Amino acid sequence: MDRTLTLALVAAAVSLGSIHTLAPDHWLPFAALARSERWPARRTALITAACGLGHVTASVALGLLGLLFGLELLRTFGQRMESVSGLLLIGFGLAYGAWGLHRSISARAHEHAHKHGHAHVHVLPATSHLHRPLTTWTLFLLFSADPCVAVIPLLFAAAPLGWPSILAVVCAYEIATIGTMIALVLPARAAAGAVRGAWVDRWGDALAGGIVTIVGIVVVSLGI
Repeated sequence: MDRTLTLALVAAAVSLGSIHTLAPDHWLPFAALARSERWPARRTALITAACGLGHVTASVALGLLGLLFGLELLRTFGQRMESVSGLLLIGFGLAYGAWGLHRSISARAHEHAHKHGHAHVHVLPATSHLHRPLTTWTLFLLFSADPCVAVIPLLFAAAPLGWPSILAVVCAYEIATIGTMIALVLPARAAAGAVRGAWVDRWGDALAGGIVTIVGIVVVSLGI
């Protein structure tokens, strides 16, 4: 009986982890930033996995704390964190877009000055691979601050069955969430990379920031 119930909870965790990851905030920002930051597929997958791990770990930690302090208290706290995380995503998108816009305008002004002989300025080409650790760490913190409260009842249901059942549910949820994120991000990254043109290279950072901002607005508006 316990084994059957554990398998049912594991199946529920896999379904929950996969379905909730379909929300655009779990994959679209990574695809947009991968195009902007020119991350190769392997780096994109690693960053996505790291952020997914932070997201899942925060969810599981919240659930385990719920076992100690009560379901309703932790569920309320988690829902508030979810709502704030959407606003943080909007803020990140706006800041990234503004920085990208400033960078593009500055590069254009420098190129113009160089062409007219006013200054000799070396401008980094648009295709250079610039790895910006701040972007990665910001994404990680944003996703770590965005727990999924839906997993908490599953942990409560597994608690009477013992720690092996709890660990089985946790592992299933983590693998399903991170695996689905990567499965969605990589094709989206490839599709974004197929969009080529001088305007994309020049305004790519601002465009990525705009996409992240729109995703944040949709998430907040729909409450997903």
